[in-house]
Amino acid sequence: MATRYFGQPIKRNEDPRLLTGQALFTDDVHLPGMLHVAFYRSPYAHARIKSIDTSAAAAMPGVVAIYTATDLGDYWQPGPLLVPPPPVKDIVFNPRMQVPLARDKVRFVGEPVAVVVAASRYQAEDAAEQIFMDVELLPAIVDLEAALAPDAARVHDDLDANVNAHVIQRKGDYEQAAAQADVIIRRKLHYDRGTAAAMENRGIVVDWDARNQQMTVWDTTQAPIPIRNGLAAMLGLSEKQVRVIAPFIGGGFGPKIMMFYQEEVLLPWIAMRLNRPVKWIEDRQENFYATTQERGQVHWAEMALTRDGKILGVKDVFLHDAGAYAPYGLTVALNSQCTLLGQYDVANYTSEFTSVFTNKPIVTPYRGAGRQHGVFVMERLLDIAAKELGIDKVEIRTRNFIAPEKFPYTNEIIYQDFAPLTYDSGNYLPAMQKAVALIDYARFIAEEQPRLRAEGKHVGLGIVTYVEGTGIGPYEGAKVTVEASGRVSVATGIGTQGQGHFTSFAQIVADQLGVAPENVRLVTGDTSEFYWGAGTFASRGAVVAGNAINAAALAVRKKILKKASDELEVDEADLELV
Repeated sequence: MATRYFGQPIKRNEDPRLLTGQALFTDDVHLPGMLHVAFYRSPYAHARIKSIDTSAAAAMPGVVAIYTATDLGDYWQPGPLLVPPPPVKDIVFNPRMQVPLARDKVRFVGEPVAVVVAASRYQAEDAAEQIFMDVELLPAIVDLEAALAPDAARVHDDLDANVNAHVIQRKGDYEQAAAQADVIIRRKLHYDRGTAAAMENRGIVVDWDARNQQMTVWDTTQAPIPIRNGLAAMLGLSEKQVRVIAPFIGGGFGPKIMMFYQEEVLLPWIAMRLNRPVKWIEDRQENFYATTQERGQVHWAEMALTRDGKILGVKDVFLHDAGAYAPYGLTVALNSQCTLLGQYDVANYTSEFTSVFTNKPIVTPYRGAGRQHGVFVMERLLDIAAKELGIDKVEIRTRNFIAPEKFPYTNEIIYQDFAPLTYDSGNYLPAMQKAVALIDYARFIAEEQPRLRAEGKHVGLGIVTYVEGTGIGPYEGAKVTVEASGRVSVATGIGTQGQGHFTSFAQIVADQLGVAPENVRLVTGDTSEFYWGAGTFASRGAVVAGNAINAAALAVRKKILKKASDELEVDEADLELV
């Protein structure tokens, strides 16, 4: 290869469209006869619905239709359980999934109750304000510990307690290890709830072509192919009748991998019912209660150590806030449990969590998907232990790293793939040594920090280590085509939310086929261009889709060289693509 592009800084292929306003985002889709949707959402965290009066709203100018749960008929169904729990012994699991529109009860502020369809968004919003819901107010469950009290109100009336799940996993014998410890660190740690604030909120546009029996959906989703599959099943259509396009998306961060948001379920149904294109774009206020959230946990954690800082065992009991529904099962809480030990060699570990239903928005994976909770607990305990034992906080970590000769290393805690979490390889000490050398850690601790403190400036330096899982499955694919002009087109099933796929994927193909990256046309997130895949999430896009693209480009390269070898009567090894 004359030039290697991958990994090199070049001008990004996507930037001309983005910088000139030519990139297509969901709200840029305007169709003839398009109607606009707004939602009447619950202003109450917890209430029993007595009646819903839409008569005043229906009489408002521009209103075409108003739907409540009773109008949906058999289409009113809870969403799917996206991730089933692993086979952990004695697990308790009570799945409860979100519904398209609240019917008998509202369970969080912002839960959709009615949907208004009108000629314009402002008319739909005005009409939604005229909907009246008569309710019986119920106690709102917002505190995790209070939620488990015997007399606490039930988020789901059919459950005996507000328990989504209870899981205990053990490695070794923590209690025996603690009995031999020189010091035990105990702390109660809070990890507050948060949400993503992507530059672009969620949105969906649906066009139903009744004559051709074809549906086109523009959606701010991180998983266009699973969305297509699910919508086809819900609507009684074949997958070939549904085209989902995830165009340019202004940030995803995890909440946009959720399946299925109520809006994604309802707008296709409305489009088919009215035979008109429909659009809904989430406003910023809706984003704070209608988009899924993450983070909220309370941990009671302890670490048993020897006097020289060797970890003998860790015990962690925590509560996880699932919100009102749990479509992702135990994903976030299980990630916290399984990844807490990180890169440390800990022989004894007990972890117990209770996932709790509360009257808050749904919790789904978001920016780390629970890993950061475990990392926070482990690293906080190590900092406290280092201070109490008088050991440098870098040193206490390196003393407990998994040694290179112990890989592959299994921490014995069952992960989401139904198998114990296993690290295939690692050598953590040199990485830490390089990091502290690059920031001149020793000089900062010995000279800079004392000098600054003498001046009344309290400046610290945090040390955190963790292992990040990337490239998870199950699969992705790609199609690479060389056009008659010599330009190359590439299609893959994943979408893009600002990662630079149009450049990095083009560089991969350019290296194999000898073309310039700017001559590689990439299509992402369009189910009519590529049929199968999982999506963009969990740090997997470049690893899984990138390797699929590389394999497809390599197959094309081999075909080209074989054909050229036959035509030119030259050995393939003597040919080069330029």
